[in-house]
Amino acid sequence: MRCAQLKLKLQTTTMNTPENAQNSNDRTNDSTTHFGYKTIAEDEKESKVAEVFHSVASKYDIMNDVMSGGMHRLWKFFTINRVAPRPGMKMLDLASGTADLAIAFAKKVGESGEVWATDINESMLRVGRDRLLDKGLVTPVALANAEHLPFADNYFDVVTVAFGLRNMTHKEQALKEMHRVLRPGGRVFVLEFSKVNEFLQKPYDFYSFNVLPKMGELIANDADSYQYLAESIRMHPDQETLKSMMQDAGFEFVKYHNMTFGVCALHEGVKL
Repeated sequence: MRCAQLKLKLQTTTMNTPENAQNSNDRTNDSTTHFGYKTIAEDEKESKVAEVFHSVASKYDIMNDVMSGGMHRLWKFFTINRVAPRPGMKMLDLASGTADLAIAFAKKVGESGEVWATDINESMLRVGRDRLLDKGLVTPVALANAEHLPFADNYFDVVTVAFGLRNMTHKEQALKEMHRVLRPGGRVFVLEFSKVNEFLQKPYDFYSFNVLPKMGELIANDADSYQYLAESIRMHPDQETLKSMMQDAGFEFVKYHNMTFGVCALHEGVKL
């Protein structure tokens, strides 16, 4: 893979631009956002989300199995097939976590391609880096905030984010950054828990708020983190709202695929 020095160190990357500075100045200490069902100051969310994922990093794959009944593996398989990575492609996997998608992409793009696995959480990224190493894959991993990506304009062929967008404080800004770093004709794929079909809502709520936290306590001794994750799913935009947000960020031909009765949805769009 074409990554001369990027290799296996975690890289801390920042991007200082006038636009980012302006965004920072526009956000006052009075601005609030949600952390699950709680309302908190915007500048607290990043650290609180970090605490959750520091806590669950070592058992994140087990957590996904618990949250989805193992279905997340099929959802990711469908996503990989929709992305259809090819040799030579430049790909960015945001909120890469344990690097499930990055591993699959790196195997497909070959030596002539480039796959970046990035995450804002160092504990998660270390797990992903170790998994890449275990697979014999040498590809860059970097600590990066998806709202301020440290990459040039028009660089990547594909940007993906799986189960990460709902944890971002300013989703609109993150989507605009994805659009910025894609080349014209590049594609974005957002895999995320979404709004379930009406007939499934009551049993799904019961599972999410009664069963899931108890399983989190048993498996990871951490009921609170699992409670947050269930709440964060409910606070995430539904399918049509996210589609509109992607269009507002500049993407064209936006569409989504519901999976498992809307428990999860894959949104995709194109930068023209």
